[in-house]
Amino acid sequence: MKFFVLHESTWRIRLRIAQLGMTLRQADLLEYYLQEQDSVDKAKVLDRTGEVVIFRTRKTEDWSGIRSALENFSYQDERLCELVPQETGRDVDRKYAEKLTMMILGRIFRRIFFPAPLRMIWTVAKSIRFLIKGLRALFTRGLDVSVLDAAAITASLWQKDYATAGSVMFLLNIGELLEAWTHKKSVNDLARTMSLKVEKVWRKKEDGEEELVGIGSIEKHDRVVIRTSDIVPLDGKVIEGTVMVNQASMTGESVPVARKAGGYVYAGTVVEEGECTIEVTKTAGSGKYDQIVRMIEESEKLKSNTEARAFHLADKLVPYSLGGTAFTWLLTRNVNRAISFLMVDFSCALKLSMPLAVLSAIKEAGSHDISVKGGKFLEAVAQAETIVFDKTGTLTHETPTVVDVVTFGDMKEEDALRMAACLEEHYPHSMANAVVKAAAERDLVHKEMHSKVEYVVAHGISSRVDGKRALIGSYHFVFEDEKVRMPEGEEDVLRALPDEYTHLYLAIDGVLVAVICIFDPLREEAPEVIRALHQAGFDRVCMMTGDNERTASAVARELKLDEYHAEVLPEEKAAFIKQEHAAGRKVIMVGDGVNDTPSLSEADAGIAIRGGAAIASEVADIIVSAEDLHRLVLLKQLSNALMKRIRSNYRFIMGFNAGLIALSVSGILPPATSALLHNVSTVVTGLRSMTELLSESKEH
Repeated sequence: MKFFVLHESTWRIRLRIAQLGMTLRQADLLEYYLQEQDSVDKAKVLDRTGEVVIFRTRKTEDWSGIRSALENFSYQDERLCELVPQETGRDVDRKYAEKLTMMILGRIFRRIFFPAPLRMIWTVAKSIRFLIKGLRALFTRGLDVSVLDAAAITASLWQKDYATAGSVMFLLNIGELLEAWTHKKSVNDLARTMSLKVEKVWRKKEDGEEELVGIGSIEKHDRVVIRTSDIVPLDGKVIEGTVMVNQASMTGESVPVARKAGGYVYAGTVVEEGECTIEVTKTAGSGKYDQIVRMIEESEKLKSNTEARAFHLADKLVPYSLGGTAFTWLLTRNVNRAISFLMVDFSCALKLSMPLAVLSAIKEAGSHDISVKGGKFLEAVAQAETIVFDKTGTLTHETPTVVDVVTFGDMKEEDALRMAACLEEHYPHSMANAVVKAAAERDLVHKEMHSKVEYVVAHGISSRVDGKRALIGSYHFVFEDEKVRMPEGEEDVLRALPDEYTHLYLAIDGVLVAVICIFDPLREEAPEVIRALHQAGFDRVCMMTGDNERTASAVARELKLDEYHAEVLPEEKAAFIKQEHAAGRKVIMVGDGVNDTPSLSEADAGIAIRGGAAIASEVADIIVSAEDLHRLVLLKQLSNALMKRIRSNYRFIMGFNAGLIALSVSGILPPATSALLHNVSTVVTGLRSMTELLSESKEH
């Protein structure tokens, strides 16, 4: 592909593709391709202008790799064409924008060019759908907004006020379209976020050895090894081993099911326990994307409780509107005053403004590298009083480093690091990655030297090397659970290990052979973020970590946390959140690892740090960029502003429309005028709901 650079800075480059015109499909293919590159943090392709904006990752030294990737790009790449879903957020936006435009232009055209008799016929014909819908609702669900809509349209037609009937139907159609757009856009953006990851998998070669490869290189019939906590990356048939699989992403049922040789596993499901080898039956493509879309489509996650209450209130008001109509007619015997209750419909504004407000907030969050899986979770963040942090990879940097390898007995430093890297590479975590990276920096080759590995979540790894049992993990796992012994006479060395480091303990045949010291520094912005979270409304900021007491207490003091708990297990984190719930408090959990998934699920809103364990992002309700924790503060501010806007819209809609009804019933306003003012206020409320939240909150 040919291109030329428009502007370039340290972290951002703007390009123009050398081609005449760009289709939506081409823009999606190029954008997905760029997002796959390890050196790209974020990319946006503008299909109308053919321009591309790319932000490179902080770990990338220059633009050479990205330039090379662009030069090698092809729209005909079969693997890429299979990866990118046929309907993306870009397609959804364009399709619904065109529908909205045609709807508005059609109404203007009919008002200008249709003679009155033709407009009357058109209005009557269009009213049939609403009348049938209202009758069906009346006989199945009872009195709801559909009945009121049908009654308002019928009353207008009976009065021969075809303009008012047309306006009511037009606004109802606009509301339905925007609600559908909100839902479809949210689903597609969420599915894209969840499915578009540069994943690595362990492929088993013909000689039985495993190699870590990109998922894009996997072909049909390849054999892939999946272990505890892994997300199943591809559909496949189990040919060896037994696993317990959580299929909530497919069925919504979180109880794990057993899969053994001959059974099938599906992309997007999670291995809770065990290990197996699968033969791939469907390569990377729409499989996982479709499963995620199906899960979201069938869930109620996209609608906040406040939205739901507003919609239900609109239904509850229907009997009062109908009753008010009948009462006014009995009292005044004036038909025009009576139908005022029908002309002013609360549901139009509620159904238009609420989805738009949520969609606007989700899109605004996305522009700040925050992926939100539904309005429900923004509401939870706004209402939460407690926020719980994991330490490693969350309050600390996602890239800790190995600073020392302390050995015992006859073990050599290089051999200890080589063995540790060989074990840790199977279970990517920030600490494990640090060990693997340290071995690579020392050019230590660590071909598979062990038998089957077993991962104990939040504890460590066990395997066998040369017939001897090898363990690596936390102090609790190695010394308390596995009863490992210290080499005689070297107890002082262990006690002298510096407190500021996190320690991984390596043991062979029940004897400690090495301790790997890892420096896991706090993020520079962490103290300021904790203060800002307190100011934003959290009255309890806690940390729960599996790290030792001394390290945890030092971090808690430096950050001025309200509470901390050290050496906790995953189930203990979840239990703490349950205790908070029992006390009537809403809780947010922030984490990035496999051991955080139970608490992320238990919290009212689980927030995963992007770049951590894939399963954490899968389970979490919100995903934030790992670049800067200030996004958590921004998320809280955005959530607060959204709920403030929803409440403001609600009060305005109820108050203004109630005022219109009062003026109409008293005879001050004719029904047509009240209907017009109602429609104008609905449009204004909808447009206001689309404005940016953060800029508005700052102005106030």
